[in-house]
Amino acid sequence: MERLFEKLTRIGIIPVVKIDNADSALGLADALSAGGLPCAEITFRTNAAADAIRIISEKRPDFLVGAGTVLTVDQVKTAVDAGAGFMVSPGLNPKVVTYCIQNGIPVIPGVSSAGDIEAALDLGLSRLKFFPAEAAGGIAFLKALQGPYGMVKFMPTGGINSGNVTQYLALKNVFACGGSWMVDSKLISEGSFHSIEQLTKQAVSVMHGFRLAHVGINADDDAQAESIAGLICSMFDLPLIRKPESFFSGDYIEVMRERGFGRNGHIAIRCNSLKRAMFYLENKGIEFNREGYRVDANGNITVAYFKDEIGGFALHLVE
Repeated sequence: MERLFEKLTRIGIIPVVKIDNADSALGLADALSAGGLPCAEITFRTNAAADAIRIISEKRPDFLVGAGTVLTVDQVKTAVDAGAGFMVSPGLNPKVVTYCIQNGIPVIPGVSSAGDIEAALDLGLSRLKFFPAEAAGGIAFLKALQGPYGMVKFMPTGGINSGNVTQYLALKNVFACGGSWMVDSKLISEGSFHSIEQLTKQAVSVMHGFRLAHVGINADDDAQAESIAGLICSMFDLPLIRKPESFFSGDYIEVMRERGFGRNGHIAIRCNSLKRAMFYLENKGIEFNREGYRVDANGNITVAYFKDEIGGFALHLVE
């Protein structure tokens, strides 16, 4: 079960889908995967939900499909029979949650108050849907929960969009966000899967926030590195910053005290979440150089070098 929640965390945005015709299921799944979100919560708001889940789970086994708006035990049974990998409900129904727990079915019930959270904790759950997120207090409410309920992680859903998703995902008590802005039901019904793919790509781009962090130059030794960095600083009136492994000319040019990765140097790309960015890039077939990982005291990767150079430069990710 922890493996499932880790995968949801790495995906980051969980598309919440209302589908009217199961014949659209494969086109939808393929569009989401091509856009960078190989996952969907198919809501039981239409009669096509179970068939859509079944088609995706059978034809696209690598696609993570769950059931949403699950209100009854019978719906849980139907969803599981169809191949759903997890259940999501708008509220906390003890009968539904208890059945899922007793049968080893991952469930993410909805909560919107401290009382709901404590009821969920009493049932042994610590991964919860926060719904309706914006209407129920949004980011401020989730921040207020970090102290008393630090053991709980939330999936905010309801009012999440491209303008606020990164703010939600930046919260330490949020493991993923549910959203439907890239899977409008009209686009699904029209078969506008290219539009869904493009909207998904835009959502993924916003989530990752890839941007240039700095450029690194390799030097042969400490003296040469300081000389190069000092020259750049004098040219552009930048401060010289001394670090254990390098000199920085301002914030964007790093000169290594000895030759590091890359024939000529390296390019550092900043992202909002290293864990999510690595998962996304690995799904695109990009490999990382494990010898180039740097980790913090808690074992979390803080720097990840790509396996291949580009134009004589190594690339690495950093948060």
